[in-house]
Amino acid sequence: MISTDNYIRWQRVDSVIPTPTGILAELHGEQLRIDVVRPDVLRIKISRGGVFDDPPTFAVCVDPLAETPGFRVEPGEAVVRLSTEFCVASLWLDPFRIDVHRSDGSPVIETAQDADGQYWAYATLNDSFAIRRRCRQEDAIFGLGEKSGRHNRKGRDFTMWNTDVLNPHDALEYTAGKAADDPRGDFRSVEFDPYYVTIPFFYHQSYPDGAMAASFVDNGYRGGYEFSQPEEYRILFRGGQYTEYVFAGPDMPAILEAYTWLTGRIALPPIWSLGYHQCRWYEYTQDAVEAVAQLHRENDIPCDGMWLDIEYMDGYRVFTWDSDRFPNPREMLKRLAAQGFRVITIIDPGVKFDPGYWVFDQATERDVLCRTEGGDIYIGQVWPGNTAFPDFVTEEARTWWGDLNAAHVLFGLAGIWNDMNEPSTGNIPAMRMRFGRGKYPHERYHNQYGLLMAMGTTKGLLNASPGRRPFVLSRAGFAGIQRYAANWMGDNQSRWDHLWLSIAMGAGFGVSGQAFVGADIGGFAGNSNAELFLRWMQYGTLTPFCRNHSEIGNVDQYAWAFGEVIQDHVRTAIKLRYRLLPYLYACFLEASETGAPVQRPLVFDHQYDATVRDIDDQYLLGGDLLIAPVIGPGVTGRQVYLPAGDWYDWHTGYLVGGQRFLAVTTPLDRIPIYARGGAVIPMWPEAPNSTNDYHPAVMELHLFVPASDGVYDSMVQEDDGLTLAALRGARYRTTFTVERAAGQLTVKAEVSGEGYPQFRRERFVLVLHGAAPDSGQLDDDMINGTNGRFEIPNRGTSFTFGCTVTE
Repeated sequence: MISTDNYIRWQRVDSVIPTPTGILAELHGEQLRIDVVRPDVLRIKISRGGVFDDPPTFAVCVDPLAETPGFRVEPGEAVVRLSTEFCVASLWLDPFRIDVHRSDGSPVIETAQDADGQYWAYATLNDSFAIRRRCRQEDAIFGLGEKSGRHNRKGRDFTMWNTDVLNPHDALEYTAGKAADDPRGDFRSVEFDPYYVTIPFFYHQSYPDGAMAASFVDNGYRGGYEFSQPEEYRILFRGGQYTEYVFAGPDMPAILEAYTWLTGRIALPPIWSLGYHQCRWYEYTQDAVEAVAQLHRENDIPCDGMWLDIEYMDGYRVFTWDSDRFPNPREMLKRLAAQGFRVITIIDPGVKFDPGYWVFDQATERDVLCRTEGGDIYIGQVWPGNTAFPDFVTEEARTWWGDLNAAHVLFGLAGIWNDMNEPSTGNIPAMRMRFGRGKYPHERYHNQYGLLMAMGTTKGLLNASPGRRPFVLSRAGFAGIQRYAANWMGDNQSRWDHLWLSIAMGAGFGVSGQAFVGADIGGFAGNSNAELFLRWMQYGTLTPFCRNHSEIGNVDQYAWAFGEVIQDHVRTAIKLRYRLLPYLYACFLEASETGAPVQRPLVFDHQYDATVRDIDDQYLLGGDLLIAPVIGPGVTGRQVYLPAGDWYDWHTGYLVGGQRFLAVTTPLDRIPIYARGGAVIPMWPEAPNSTNDYHPAVMELHLFVPASDGVYDSMVQEDDGLTLAALRGARYRTTFTVERAAGQLTVKAEVSGEGYPQFRRERFVLVLHGAAPDSGQLDDDMINGTNGRFEIPNRGTSFTFGCTVTE
């Protein structure tokens, strides 16, 4: 519960003048600006001490006012209105309040009144500020990034503070005093809050029309959102200035496009990062790592990534190797690379306080460590014991850190794994840690620490290898983290409810701008079991980031650990992922260009279907595949909702319709998967052992014939998968336009790009689902097919295919 007792409401505006970007008001000795960012996006700012903090965080990566669109200001005695073609901001003067409506009059934000009729547009108390706004009990709330519980946030409250969830010292603040039956009193529960990542961005969906608006408060201090009251919601931040971006919507994809234009989008990932990854916190030796890799090849388990947790280091000193366990890491990495394995090592921000340790000595010499108010080097307690922390707020520290990472990967590593970067400081409280060489309090940059660490790491990798796509995985983050790193969902539990949690949490990440995300498959903490591991693998192989990871001391959780039957089903799931990599890669490409999630809740594509609002045990993988995981033991059937459209059962090929519920069987060898009618799903003809140098001569195009007339678009891109050359045109991007009209099916393939040296494709194999014509027309020639399969010779050129389908 966010209490605004004792907060001082701001009640009256003294003056208002127009500016080149909007309006500027004077009130309560401060200034208020409402600026037009885009026709459907406004920015509201209130100064402190008469000065605007600009920019308040590292989240925004563009100049939001560089190209202010047209607007008009309408002054009045009671209200001043700022209007664009899409929305109207009303600044009420006495009493002070701010409302925003769309041009049709529907609400975007409306200031709430208390029981006495007083408006709460803005109120302060000792550097904190609070806002209260209207809503309806039936409305829905989505977003806020990595949050526990249901994907619809309505009915709950949330804290915005990056937290090491399994650290009892950090979690105690949030568990203490909770009732015995309150799940938030257990940091292992699926309701515990807060988590590792803070993204103060959410959507408000209005009932009954389904329209959406959104809010991004650009503030890195500890915050809170309360959606538990039926007729209003509250926003509170414990410091910093009020800077809010208001998105008028009303469509969720357009809002996310605008938000990711503001805070950035994922970079095009290296193709190997989309493969299957094996990780375990374990005291591996060099020989043991190579043995695990070899077992993947012997057992025909495709795998691209081998990960090393903290035990590879010398006494947990970052940027070192334990020479007893790893006597020759360079040669090990060369041998693994020859087998198609990429290796990623963990790097924590904590630097062992150890005079004589070269990293610590460099850091003190360059003055790049966080300090206390009195000027001491701040000391926390992490794996190596007493630990210092880089001051990533300074450019010098980020550059130094980036250089260290760049040198580290020169051993032959493929990427970097950032952990413990909330920052986690063990049993020593973090609040004495200050930033900017002691200038700024901990609260200002705590939530941004992981973002800044990833920023330095990624820039270092790019500087070391300017032409190659870097890969960084981070546990913590803030708004904008997607520009620099993927996220995983931290230290989850090997439990069925945590499998479910990762579906809702992945959706929250996706609609909050972070498209590259996944959970530890099988669960990290606690012992998994055969059924749980299999069901998690069947689901996890159909998520953006696919990594099997578990804690030291647990039972083995390798793909082969639970016997041959389970291994066979696991192998099938992993091989399906590899065959689908062309489709997955296209989804990532879309995310990098529009911000659209790879793993997305049904509400993203079907927000005006009220049925999907509270569905969070199934999701869309891209726009064309629907996944319904099994989330409980012994389950042999489940209910699936199919939204509007023509949906095909992936396993049987049958058309099953849309906008309906289905009761489907779930035998142990599969989970329900559906493909959208009209989609072209590109697939590799087989699953390679790894993506390394895999550029097949054949690509399959699985076209799910729409049942009704219409036009549908799909895409596939082929490039080298490793370098940035694709961004300069070294690619073949094929856009498919599928049209069904009067019993005739037409596929138009338009190709752009200049090709690339590794390109080897010689033909497409077009596979029709829902029709099996024995002939068709390819450009000007008639060709024959077999059971709806057509061979199309093609080396990167446009074509048109047509055939007759049964009415």
